[in-house]
Formats: sequence, C-alpha cells, structure tokens
Amino acid sequence: MDLAISSYSLNSLVTSGAMTQLDVIHRAKQMGFDAIEFSTLNVPEGQDLADFAARVKDECDLHGLRIVNYAIWADFLNPPSGSWQDEVERLKAEVKVAKILGSPSIRHDASWGYKKTTAARGFYDALPILTKGCRAITEYAADHGIKTMVENHGFFVQDSDRMEALVNGVDHPNFGLLIDMGNFLCVDEDPAQAIGRLLPYAFHIHAKDFHVKPGNGHNPGQGWFQSRAGNYLRPAIIGHGDLPILQCIRLLENFAYEGILSIEFEGIEDPLMAIEISLNNLRSYMSIC
Repeated sequence: MDLAISSYSLNSLVTSGAMTQLDVIHRAKQMGFDAIEFSTLNVPEGQDLADFAARVKDECDLHGLRIVNYAIWADFLNPPSGSWQDEVERLKAEVKVAKILGSPSIRHDASWGYKKTTAARGFYDALPILTKGCRAITEYAADHGIKTMVENHGFFVQDSDRMEALVNGVDHPNFGLLIDMGNFLCVDEDPAQAIGRLLPYAFHIHAKDFHVKPGNGHNPGQGWFQSRAGNYLRPAIIGHGDLPILQCIRLLENFAYEGILSIEFEGIEDPLMAIEISLNNLRSYMSIC
C-alpha cells in the first residue's frame, strides 16, 4: 500500500489564504508523502481550469509527487442544469482535467439525495438513474485510461449495502469504490464490517478517524455534527479517535489490498500538526500488521 494525502486535508489553509494550491504540493512532499489526490482544484481568479491543472501537474512532477486521484462534486438526481444526461456531459469535461493531471482515477459523487421539496423517496428508487449516470461516465473515462468511482459520503449514497448495490448495478470493470474508513459512522454503521463487505470493489481508500459520543447526551458544541441516528461525531487525528483503525488496516493487509491509502483530515486541530501525527500513527499501525 502506498500512502498519499488528500488535498482536502489542507483545504482550510487554502481557503483562508494561508496557502495556495501549489503550496500544498510543496508541503505534502516536505511531510514525507510521495503521492497526492486532489479534491477539486482551487483555481486562482482569472485562470482557466485546464491551464491550472497543467500547472499543478508540472509542480507535482517537479517535487516528485504522484497524482493518484482527482475528486469532484456531482449529482445525477439534482444536476446543476437539465437532466442526468446533462450531468454526464459536464463530468466528461472533468475527466479531461483528470487526464491533464495524469491521474489514473476520478472520484465523482452519485447524488446527495432527493430535494426536501419532493415527495419522500428512497435510495433504491433512485438507483436506476444513478447506475445509468455512473455507467455512462465510466465508459467515457475508460476510453481515456481513467478509472471512476464513488465514495461513501453524503448520507444518501453512504451505507455499505447501498454502495454494493450501486457498484453491482453499474457492472463495469472500470467502475469501483473509494472507501472512506470513517464515513460509515455518519450512517451509524460499523466501519470494520462495512470495509470487509466492500473491499472487493475498492479502487482507493481514505484513512480517517472520528471522535464519537452517544446521541443521548448534550451537544458537545463546536466541531461536532450528528450521524443519521443522532450520535455526535467530530473528525479526529488518526489514532486519537474511536475508529478501529488497526482492525481496518489488518483487513486491508489480509485482503492484499495494493491500492492507495490516503489520509483525509477534516478536524478542528491545526491541519499541519494533525497530518504529521496522523501519518506517523498510520505508519506505526501498518508496521505491526
């Protein structure tokens, strides 16, 4: 397994102006990473996305940092305009950006769920549209040598049974899953059980930790949010939270997973400190598996 960092881990510093997207590349190399995935690109004002992607690629090459994934937003149920077919056309342009980056894969969302203004409808009602959209994108991306995947986040496409139903519905060798260790807690699912179920479909994995408090207590305050069942969660430094990280790593080792394991930090601690501790802890866990 190769370790990488998700650029999202430093997003708070980029959005605040403390760092630029290019600074993230330099800092990632300094921290000891050999690979990076980009969660969208923070394009400077007045610059073109494709041109900036080429600049990002050049900067990564300069620092010897492999780009291993490109993650973008999408929603086949609620596209920015038109139908799910129009969303497919929009995503094709993002596949071209991934090609410029030299990324072997792209993670796009499937949907964040039905709008509250519509009648209550469930995931399996949406599944036919989601499978069509994901299938169309992966067929297009396959012609460009790029694999596609969806991630377990957003509450709607998050449970392991839903993820499995989607990947089997798409039924294409170029389509798989980005498994985020921590995100299963958002739908109150045991992370180890969920990972064990979905590993056969994994193209990429996020290492993430969470602090967890039961929902029958008082709201802990800033930095916390609630799971589907009302439990309180706060993103944590890897090894500081309640996730069974070592058990999850052992599952990957036993399965002989040979893909990328990316650190994605979303907590309230200083991200540079948090990423350094997370990386050291993750290496420690891997060394004893």
